[in-house]
Amino acid sequence: MTSHAFYPIGTPGQPWGDVEKAEWRSRQTRQRSYEADVLAVVDRLRGRFDVVQYGELDYAPDGTYPLFAVRNRDWDDALPCALVTGGVHGYETSGVHGALQFAEHHAAGYAGRINLLIAPCVSPWGYERIHRWNPDAVDPNRSFRDDSPAQESAALMRLVAPLREHALVHIDLHETTDSDESEFRPALAAREGHAFEPGEIPDGFYLVDDSENPQPEFQQAVVAAVEKVTHIAPADANGEIIGSPVVAPGVIEYPFKRLGLCAGVTDAHYTTTTEVYPDSPKASPEQCNAAQVAAVCAAVDYALAHHQARLRAVRSSNEGA
Repeated sequence: MTSHAFYPIGTPGQPWGDVEKAEWRSRQTRQRSYEADVLAVVDRLRGRFDVVQYGELDYAPDGTYPLFAVRNRDWDDALPCALVTGGVHGYETSGVHGALQFAEHHAAGYAGRINLLIAPCVSPWGYERIHRWNPDAVDPNRSFRDDSPAQESAALMRLVAPLREHALVHIDLHETTDSDESEFRPALAAREGHAFEPGEIPDGFYLVDDSENPQPEFQQAVVAAVEKVTHIAPADANGEIIGSPVVAPGVIEYPFKRLGLCAGVTDAHYTTTTEVYPDSPKASPEQCNAAQVAAVCAAVDYALAHHQARLRAVRSSNEGA
């Protein structure tokens, strides 16, 4: 935690250089185990799913981190594809465990209807250190673009490249935490040489839609499903959530591809970023994980139902021609 007035690394008003980034990295300590929390669950899934290693991060002296994705064993190129990503920001715990719980308990129910590709922990170094950035002080979720500065982002982009034009739905699982305001946004301001301006953390779940491809009915279907599990964040006094106008209950918009966000890594018609609030007194860790699972199920169900409806309409039109 840090003071809002001054971040303890760097000189106010001056962007960080290599020295400041090295000092920042030296302060990051391993607080939990990627191997125990994530890889052990992935290993349990090997009997029922294909597990694909899509890269390995070499962050010496901290070690190496193999990157794994889970996919259904009966993959059929004739079926649409759903992409589920978690842990792009490693500190956002329910994104990782929500993706794993969806794979363990729900993915098999979609067999023969849709292909599933699940990358549960995109940023394992950040997961272990409960941090938003990678060791180079780079935010992976602003780095999904050509010549990415983040190894994590580049590896996921290579994995999904063959599916980019064929994905139907992509749901990227995130959290908004109190530490965004006490640590991560102050660190970002210091890194960029800017003054930190305090904001407001919303109490509850919300979604981020793509302002360049908005799908309001899809977003509302996901919100309705999650509302059965945990509460939805209200707008603040300005009608906003984290500085963005609320366009529907629990929904704001960002331009995914322009900002280099993970949710824009494919050309999927249906895309969303979840934001769970784990620090709420009204939500337990179990509820947060369950909210992510509910969001994934609702997103895939909605996309699949509407895809099938379009196929039926096309067939009916062709038969009537």
